[in-house]
Amino acid sequence: MTVTHEPRKDEDIQSLADAGVAVHDCRRCPLYQQATQAVFGEGPDDAAIVFVGEQPGDQEDLQGRPFVGPAGQVLDDAIKKIGIDRRRVYVTNAVKHFKFTPRGKRRIHQRPDGGEIQACKFWLDLEIGFIKPKVVVALGATAARSLLGKAGITISKLRGHPMQMSDGTMLFVTNHPSYLLRIPDAESKRREREKFEADLAQIRDMMGKIEKLQPMHGNA
Repeated sequence: MTVTHEPRKDEDIQSLADAGVAVHDCRRCPLYQQATQAVFGEGPDDAAIVFVGEQPGDQEDLQGRPFVGPAGQVLDDAIKKIGIDRRRVYVTNAVKHFKFTPRGKRRIHQRPDGGEIQACKFWLDLEIGFIKPKVVVALGATAARSLLGKAGITISKLRGHPMQMSDGTMLFVTNHPSYLLRIPDAESKRREREKFEADLAQIRDMMGKIEKLQPMHGNA
């Protein structure tokens, strides 16, 4: 993949807000050519938890906000049920532009490739670097690939086993909530929903342990 255009200097980005503006000029990969707009993350700049999805979907691309479609509703409902404070959560995606194939009036989601994931890692690294969360959650294989820097990620092997990243942040891996929407069988969907909520409960409990040892941002 060829970098075709980079209108802003990296050193001009001094804050999360700067990055949120600069991403709209991003030409690090060709995905900007079809997408309506870049979709940056959303949430407090001192969030305790950062959830990382794959890429914006159709609704996110149109509205310019992450996790506002059906998968976002699944995530919000699960977070609320488990008791994670949504006000302390930042949501974003590994890739900031919607990749799709037109099919009539519909736009069919396509998974980002390795080059696109790597090109957009610049923005994800900025988000995590500025926020400095205690926990990062990879929702799905694309997010896990971006955060771990390797392909061939198997969610079933990684979920339930938090890892400590080089900066001390705890990384959890679980399914993307859109996976739950694609399960046709009601009983299977119920079981997978319970597994997803169990993963979030583990994250909630881990946050509780971390906060006993280390005060949250602004409370030191």
